[in-house]
Amino acid sequence: MIQLKTIEEIILIKKSAFLASKTLGMLAKEVKPGINTLYLDKLAEIFIRDHGGKPAFLGLYGFPNTLCVSPNYQVVHGIPNKSCLHNGDILSIDCGVYMNGFYGEHAYTFEVGKVSKEIKKFLNCSKKSLYIGISKCKTGNSVGDIGYSIQSYVEKNGYNVVRDLVGHGIGKQMHEEPHVPNFGKKRKGVRLRDGFVISVEPMINIGKSEILFHEDGWTITTLDGKVSSHYEHNVAIVNGSPCLLSTFRYIYKELNIKSFEEDIFQNKKIDF
Repeated sequence: MIQLKTIEEIILIKKSAFLASKTLGMLAKEVKPGINTLYLDKLAEIFIRDHGGKPAFLGLYGFPNTLCVSPNYQVVHGIPNKSCLHNGDILSIDCGVYMNGFYGEHAYTFEVGKVSKEIKKFLNCSKKSLYIGISKCKTGNSVGDIGYSIQSYVEKNGYNVVRDLVGHGIGKQMHEEPHVPNFGKKRKGVRLRDGFVISVEPMINIGKSEILFHEDGWTITTLDGKVSSHYEHNVAIVNGSPCLLSTFRYIYKELNIKSFEEDIFQNKKIDF
């Protein structure tokens, strides 16, 4: 059953999502060659607790850490460890926060040191597909419209969407209805309404779409061993239009990136 949210509840979800965003912003300057992901995980846990939240992933379904960290050909749900990052790697970091009775989460794929032009092009395409999907989060559209728009753009650029993993609703639970696939057909699936809050999260492979689930119960990699990316925003539908509850601006500030991509998805009605 889909739980529609009030404006007051959306604001509380935004507070959780923003703390996840701030955590990734804090980590942005720490993602560099020679650093291990267990170190990043400890920084994130301390930061979240110091700012009044709880690490949402820690203990969720038995997950052992604060962050999901997935380098290179890992897709999602990677477990932090002592292996060091190397120049030219990419690293997806997915962060969740529980606060005020509501969940928020946020993901970004970072460049480690200097990456190739091919990887930069791939990451730019993956991130743009996220905003293309978000632009379809409007009253009267369907989850199929979101997935179709992401899939079409990604495949037009020569990459592939992971089909075994999807976005989802979010609120008092981390994972709520509806499922939000990154592929689909126009006008198909659940129709969107005011009060929907969903996680839009394209998981894109530079190679084939097939993935492999590992025996640890968490780690998921591409089947062909080629790199994968993961970007995620929490989005509410307010007055018929998509409103971002998370933001990359804290990351961009640390990395000196100028961007106006989020401006059209703001709504003063849910400011706090």
